[in-house]
Amino acid sequence: MGSGDRQRPGASAGRFLLLVAFLFAGAGCREPDLLRQGILVVGLESEPTRLDPRLATDASSSRIGGLLYRGLFRKDADGRPVEDLAESWVRLDATTYRFHLREGIRFHDGRPLDARDVRYTFESILDPSLNSPVRGRYDMIASVECPDPQTVVFHLTEPFAPFLVNLDLGVVPRPDPERSPGEPLLVPPGAGPFRFESWKRGSEIRLQADEGYPGGPPAVRQVRFRIVPDNTVRVLELRKGSIHLLQNDVEPEVLLFLERDPRFRVRRREGTSYSYLGFNLRDPILTKREVRQAIAYAIDRQSIVEHLLGGLAVPAAGLLSPLNWAYEPDVPRFDHDPEEARRLLDEAGYPDPDGDGPAKRFSLSYKTSQNDLRRRIGEAIQSQLSEVGIGLDIRSYEWGTFYSDIQKGNFQTFTLTWVGVTDPDIYYYLFESGNAPPRGANRGYYGNAEVDRLIREARGTFDPDTRKEYYSRVQKILARDVPYVSLWHTVNVAVMDRRLQGFVLYPDGNLSSLRDVWVE
Repeated sequence: MGSGDRQRPGASAGRFLLLVAFLFAGAGCREPDLLRQGILVVGLESEPTRLDPRLATDASSSRIGGLLYRGLFRKDADGRPVEDLAESWVRLDATTYRFHLREGIRFHDGRPLDARDVRYTFESILDPSLNSPVRGRYDMIASVECPDPQTVVFHLTEPFAPFLVNLDLGVVPRPDPERSPGEPLLVPPGAGPFRFESWKRGSEIRLQADEGYPGGPPAVRQVRFRIVPDNTVRVLELRKGSIHLLQNDVEPEVLLFLERDPRFRVRRREGTSYSYLGFNLRDPILTKREVRQAIAYAIDRQSIVEHLLGGLAVPAAGLLSPLNWAYEPDVPRFDHDPEEARRLLDEAGYPDPDGDGPAKRFSLSYKTSQNDLRRRIGEAIQSQLSEVGIGLDIRSYEWGTFYSDIQKGNFQTFTLTWVGVTDPDIYYYLFESGNAPPRGANRGYYGNAEVDRLIREARGTFDPDTRKEYYSRVQKILARDVPYVSLWHTVNVAVMDRRLQGFVLYPDGNLSSLRDVWVE
């Protein structure tokens, strides 16, 4: 289980036996059968931060928001944009798009959705006073016009090839003149298949099927998202019947038991989510590329994948998975090589002070959530870095606190996962030098003029082969510079009550198929 776990084999065995005892202890305690009542309960590891689509950036917020809101476009199971609120569209020229909206769409509060709501949504994102973390994705929008209630025209400042992909953002209603401006809405009304009902902080979010949803309401009348940070407790809740669906966040060894339980169905699918070790490049140690490369060489990804993740991941060489059309396989790679790591650290000016002794070259802080698996991954990385003379101080926090620190740049190193990686324009959001928070997600403050130029060229090029060439060069530079240490791409796993039918496991982990599930 990584270098550290190999040195402590009894720890894993003891924990495994504890899991078995815990699971069987709860097997006979069944909860009321909510699923028969049309109530689906989904277990979540972490609580959403914001459900307003203009402000949400974490995975839980985005996945729940996908059920509450509709965008002009949505992504299909392969990540391609397809029309949603937009019934039809046309590109009038390189910088002008016209969309015709579907008729009869209403928000959950009864108001009709029209072109003015689309305009308001995007204008509010671009308004600095909102402080939207996704503003950088839409800064190419020069203006939005509404010739009539069903028509929206976007004028861009420059050609932008992935524009349609970015239009999956949920539309929210423009302000109601009868509502006091001093009454902000935590969750604005949406137009998705489910409407927001309640949010009990730290415990549960409830969504109710929208009876007026075009084409008919979802078959399940209510979805409850139960927040259970502990992996083992979530599985215990599943076995008791108080949770009906878990997606990922299941201990690999526990899957062996769940697959043999006739009450459940387990599905797997190669995914596009990308886990990484992030750096604060303003730090005097981590600003040195040789140090970052040494850390990449010191980490044994394959060992962690095999022993901690149960093989439910594929070691990554970069942000894009091999499933992506722009994936570049020929990039610098950092296969486990402690000797090369030591050489690079010497070259960077951090020699080992006492050879193979206990003294460290330097120490770093490492932030993660309180999730048990995340902490064990941190311990494995800690042990592997210690072999090359780097100390790692692991600090685990409640999810909200941890995520807030990362957004504020309050870290040296951390691990997180980007979900929903589809179009390679995500490189602009993550690595363009002007996209530091709150404008974008360049949280490590990476800057490279050539990367900036290539990303901008790719954004303005409609020919897919030319775009791919630009992104190929971006991937090679980023692999060399190591603003992230690429860890792995997740294999998505869903465990569900066998009576639940129609659930689709998407590569990006979204939950949009809940609108189509039914109970057998």
